[in-house]
Amino acid sequence: MRSETSRNTRGRIISGTKSWLLALLRWALIIGVSYVIVSPLLGVAARSFFSNTDQFNPMVYMIPQTPTLERYQVALKVMSYASVLPRNLLFVGGLAVIQAIVCSMVGYGFARFRFPLKGLLFGCLIIMIVMPSHVIMLPLYMLFQRFDPLGIVTRLGLTPPNLLASPWPMYIMTVFGAGLRSGLYIYIFTQFFRGLPKEIEEAAEIDGAGAFYTYLRVMLPNAIPSALTVLIFSVVWQFNDKFYAQLFSISPRIVLSKQISGLQASVSNLYQLRDPSLTTLYLYAGVMLAIVPLLVLYVILQRRFIEGVERSGIVG
Repeated sequence: MRSETSRNTRGRIISGTKSWLLALLRWALIIGVSYVIVSPLLGVAARSFFSNTDQFNPMVYMIPQTPTLERYQVALKVMSYASVLPRNLLFVGGLAVIQAIVCSMVGYGFARFRFPLKGLLFGCLIIMIVMPSHVIMLPLYMLFQRFDPLGIVTRLGLTPPNLLASPWPMYIMTVFGAGLRSGLYIYIFTQFFRGLPKEIEEAAEIDGAGAFYTYLRVMLPNAIPSALTVLIFSVVWQFNDKFYAQLFSISPRIVLSKQISGLQASVSNLYQLRDPSLTTLYLYAGVMLAIVPLLVLYVILQRRFIEGVERSGIVG
């Protein structure tokens, strides 16, 4: 009797020890990963408040002794933040909405319809996801430098327009399902629509609904979690994009990321600062100003975003 009791006690102790060690390991991993991700951001945020004295004081590491908002005041002025940010959000928001609509239609087609070369086209979609943008950089530049699809403009005796230095290349690519990360978004919608029961469409078909009506009134409302996920991803990636903005020479007046890339040089020229360690502080302030809208967006949509990620087929 005593030996059985001692064995049960020993088993509980071993089980409790294992649970405690697993919990300790889990928290160590969480803290370690969080430190690697958050530590650079905290460093940038802290240094954006550094004064000149703090910057040259070796005893100051993270917390400034004489904090100042002068870096933010200069960054707001040099970046024309108050005028550029609304234009950038309008530009990015328009692209995100178009991308969500187009990619959901294409994803629904891949998930529910049979058509010739479907497997080949889906393979091209996968290649589109993994292929670096730099591979098609030159063809895209040449395409929009003399935009003449199928030679129609030349046959009409007109001069092909140069769409560079305008946002039109981004809109055209997005409308035709070839925008920034569109391949990934199409895949997300495809996986989500495949997971929906076919009985929903069969019931709509019995009621006399056509394919487009079924997509618009039945399937798309059920895909709101995936649509929200795509919208958030699209806004974040479009907002942070600098590759296409530089490739197509889009005006810095509507692209905040280009304002940040030139902030350090602008401050150096306007205020005659030749010390890179000081101009970097203004760059940090500009980076924090660019991060704030995304943080606000995430805080507002955090719950729905996580739900969308779980239901869209990205994980699991």
